[in-house]
Amino acid sequence: MEHALSPATLTELRRPRPYPAVSVLTPTHRREPENSQDRVRLRNVVAEAKKQLEHDPAVTRERRADVAGQLDLALAEVDLSHAEDGLVIYAAPGEHQVWSLARAVPERVVFSDTFLTRNLVSAQAAERPFRVLSVSADRVTLWRGGADRVTEAQDGGFPLTRSRENFDAERRQRIGDQPSTFRDEDTRHFLRAAEAAVARLQREDPLPLYVTGEPAALALLDEQGPAARDAVHVPHGGLSHGTPEAVWQAVRPLLDEQSRRDAEAVASELDSARGHKTFAAGVDELWQNAREGRVRLLAVEENYRITVRDDGDHLVPAASGDLDARDDIVDEIVEQCLETGAEVRFVPDGALGPADGLAGVLRY
Repeated sequence: MEHALSPATLTELRRPRPYPAVSVLTPTHRREPENSQDRVRLRNVVAEAKKQLEHDPAVTRERRADVAGQLDLALAEVDLSHAEDGLVIYAAPGEHQVWSLARAVPERVVFSDTFLTRNLVSAQAAERPFRVLSVSADRVTLWRGGADRVTEAQDGGFPLTRSRENFDAERRQRIGDQPSTFRDEDTRHFLRAAEAAVARLQREDPLPLYVTGEPAALALLDEQGPAARDAVHVPHGGLSHGTPEAVWQAVRPLLDEQSRRDAEAVASELDSARGHKTFAAGVDELWQNAREGRVRLLAVEENYRITVRDDGDHLVPAASGDLDARDDIVDEIVEQCLETGAEVRFVPDGALGPADGLAGVLRY
């Protein structure tokens, strides 16, 4: 199952497909007893997608069989033992994908000529993704992190390792010469390659970057290029051979502190906007401004959800399942704001007070 949404991946997901490009969404759960019905619910929503395929006159018999087969393949790939808060299946002629999200999604089936991506985009923004580069003289490991975890990343050529012929750590330790490991030319070349590799990833998909390692390793890496120098340094050795949990625990205090500072900065900007008459709040007001490209900063409480319907002039509260109900309007607003260049920040529940879960700063 997929987790990381890069700009290139999002562009690929959004390209037009032969009809029907089917998007199947369902909420999932991380723990018992809530997750006991996830498998049944998933099978039911996939069955509903197949039923719609059968009754769609615009879908040929050949294409119906193709997409139904892709849905079956996707269903077989789902591993609910590692479920998060939402699951998205994409299926189109000749292809399928499965995405696990750390953000709830509504249960729905959508047929179109493109995949529905707004829930992925919103989940990615809520996760506040980052990278961790763990450095030692014989191995450099890349990790990708989110709101509550890190996982090892296999892109960009990582992990990078040195063969025993080029590096004998045991010999250096025996002769008491470990510090010189980070002064020899072979190690310099090795870390230069690592810096270049992570710099390419940062250019393609800029994310906050943390670098862990012994102080000598961090100092040498800094000499190799700007990507490492501009990163946050975490002087903690051994993590290039470590576990995801060990890496998470090493960077978590820094992430918590950054989250606290971000929430304070958002509150300050919202207060200033009130004085300058550029403050907006509530789902209806922000949806209208988002469509006009007027939102500069959007603040969203982490678990804020609301179901609405369009009454012609405004969005009004509705019950899930009502005719024309929009269960993921918050995700729509997040995606629309990001599309128009706004900054989107997720803040703790209750942080926005009377703004009722959603507030923003307007450009004009």
